[in-house]
Amino acid sequence: MPQYMVERHLPGITPEQLTAAASRAKQVTAKLTNEGKPVRYLRSTFVPSEEKCFCLFEAPSAERVREANVLAEIPLLRITEVAHIAADDLA
Repeated sequence: MPQYMVERHLPGITPEQLTAAASRAKQVTAKLTNEGKPVRYLRSTFVPSEEKCFCLFEAPSAERVREANVLAEIPLLRITEVAHIAADDLA
């Protein structure tokens, strides 16, 4: 299934608010998946010096990722399809 990176600008966000947003993303994606709309929240990376957060989702489309983020009430700048290469995948 394709993976999508959600870019966010979150000025002034606290660690507690960031954790709460990630929790909402996980809960909403689980609910959507249970309703037959597959989408999975995978992880987030926060860059404090830029007040940016990059969240990784797995879904059949960018629109499904957008739907999950709207329902979770988490602001976003853009959604981009991505491909990952992990060190463990290399010889």
